Amino acid sequence: MNKPLLGISMMAEADFVSALLPLLQSNSVDVLEWSFDTLYHNHEPVWLCDLLNFYADNERLIGHGVYYSLFDARWTERQEDWLKKLKEEVALRRYNHITEHFGFMNTENFHQGVPLPVSLHAKTLEIGKDRLYRLQDAVNIPVGIENLAFSFGIDDVKEQGAFLDKLIEDTDGFLILDLHNIYCQACNFGIEIQEIMDWYPLDKVKEIHLSGGSWQESVYGKRPVRRDTHDDSIPKELFSVLPSVVSQCQHLEYVIIERLGHTLKTDEEKNDFLTDFNRVKKIIEASDWKGEQKKNWKKKEIKLTEKPLEDRVLFEEQSRLTQLLFDHVDAAVIKDVDFHYFKTENWDLEMILTAQNMIRKWNPY
Repeated sequence: MNKPLLGISMMAEADFVSALLPLLQSNSVDVLEWSFDTLYHNHEPVWLCDLLNFYADNERLIGHGVYYSLFDARWTERQEDWLKKLKEEVALRRYNHITEHFGFMNTENFHQGVPLPVSLHAKTLEIGKDRLYRLQDAVNIPVGIENLAFSFGIDDVKEQGAFLDKLIEDTDGFLILDLHNIYCQACNFGIEIQEIMDWYPLDKVKEIHLSGGSWQESVYGKRPVRRDTHDDSIPKELFSVLPSVVSQCQHLEYVIIERLGHTLKTDEEKNDFLTDFNRVKKIIEASDWKGEQKKNWKKKEIKLTEKPLEDRVLFEEQSRLTQLLFDHVDAAVIKDVDFHYFKTENWDLEMILTAQNMIRKWNPY
């Protein structure tokens, strides 16, 4: 079996392209990942269109969605339009698979939103499956879901792996294991990375994401909060665990490095980016990965309900929570709010404040 392919999450900014150019010129980038819903064809510069098409024509392009909002409890025209554009995209350009994020964004200005987690509950799982069914129905390629970095409390961390496993079981889907997201949770809740990994169905992992992030000072004088901001080098701790992680994911096909396009301005930043890439490449080449035979994926027949599933109470709670966070309501007050679907009494005050900072930064209203 060939070892997993190493690639880059493509960005269109000039600084990013300048940093990436040496890797493209040396044919080092095995695969490109493209966030297809951030820049559709009518906004793509010719050079970017040609590059993506080149990788697509060689069966080395994978897609990553950002704005579908898998757990939004209300179905809107926005999601209908998203699926319509996705169908057009995969008809024009060949993707090996596509993926989306775990979580929900239910504000009007969703392109400036940030995904928030949901707790494992029969109804939230039902909503997530309905949305995933409709996403899979729109395409004839495998669909995977990425684990979320942010969690309000330790319960969300412990149950996310099982939640994802249940979510994808009916569609024969797969997982993106974002290692920096795991690292954020390990740092923020004082857990070992491997302990969190043990809660995940690693046999379902087809793709790994690697990135860097930043630290946010604790309001309570505790340990700093780790944020998944994609604006720095890959932490050394992830290089330490990567060989073990790769060996545990026997269906792994891709390892993707992510970095925001506007964060590679200096020569030092660009050199660090190249150093990270080459270091990951050496780890993959030296790994003892002996993957299992690649499965032939076949789209499952799933009968969709005529109308997308909705839940008024869950939608109202999602909307209320987002507004409370945006309005910077005292974290202790939010913990005492009597929600049905959110277990706020178990949430960490520091994480509530972090969510407030995230929401206000992106201003989704």
